[in-house]
Amino acid sequence: MHAHPQPSPEAIRASADRTFGIEIQALQALRSRIDARFAQAVGLILDCPGRVVVTGLGKSGHVARKIAATLASTGTPAFFMHAAEAIHGDLGMLTGQDILLAISYSGSAQELITIISVAKRMGTRIIALTGHAGSELARSADLTLDAAVGQEACPLNLAPTASTTAALVLGDAIAVACLEARGFNREDFARSHPGGALGRRLLTSVADVMRSGTALPRVAPDTLIPDALTEMSAKGMGMTIVLEGERPVGLFTDGDLRRMIAQHGDIRALPVSAGMSRHPRSIPADAPAIEAASIMDAHKLNQMLVLDDDGLLLGALHMHDLLAAKVI
Repeated sequence: MHAHPQPSPEAIRASADRTFGIEIQALQALRSRIDARFAQAVGLILDCPGRVVVTGLGKSGHVARKIAATLASTGTPAFFMHAAEAIHGDLGMLTGQDILLAISYSGSAQELITIISVAKRMGTRIIALTGHAGSELARSADLTLDAAVGQEACPLNLAPTASTTAALVLGDAIAVACLEARGFNREDFARSHPGGALGRRLLTSVADVMRSGTALPRVAPDTLIPDALTEMSAKGMGMTIVLEGERPVGLFTDGDLRRMIAQHGDIRALPVSAGMSRHPRSIPADAPAIEAASIMDAHKLNQMLVLDDDGLLLGALHMHDLLAAKVI
């Protein structure tokens, strides 16, 4: 290869702008072609008693792998089957109860044609995603989705660019349509992602994070400030809960202490009820911990109580607990 002079920043930006323009145009054209066949494809997937097996080769294979992952994480059982590996044994993954989603822009990849011939004998339903409606792949499928693009972003019109973007977005559209039809919600999504930060945020409840029992600082309303401070220091939450029985009537925090000193000076003879914050915010134990974090952040709170349906104390949260649990 010969060395070429470095293009100017303007030329690089112009290249990027052309790529964006070509790919946006391809997606707009694709959007206008979403028709009854798309709805039929989604219906086939929703009624599928097995799984969606997504296959492709080359760049289409990379797109197929991503589409399979998106389907699986949004409520549609799916996996990727590499077309080249399939004809050397991996076709055993496929059953007659499955749907085969075959992706090939040319529609002429020989590996896919071989796979489809075997799949048809098993009774597997086949959806083709291709840029050539007259291709052998399209003719062999039960249903064909047209993913044709006017041109690739590659100036040679060779490297799959706009065509792979179109296929990817069409796959996303299928996955989201299935997600909505199934009523797939945030909790379902979290169960598919238990190991990641998102799953942790959505699956962790207040009960998983809160402090309870002897870890809770608690005093009666007539407790003198020095004794309340001893309890606060022992439990390390920057506050103490003020209770009548098991019913909280207030919260006495470090901030309340500073305000009392500013107002009264010597506060050693005063009861904690003289400076406590009444009607403290609370949350149920079964609420998502991320909801507690949002409330605490919105109201600039470091602590929040956890109460049962009768208003009795179950526990308390500190913002540090949410940070330690990596909820925020």
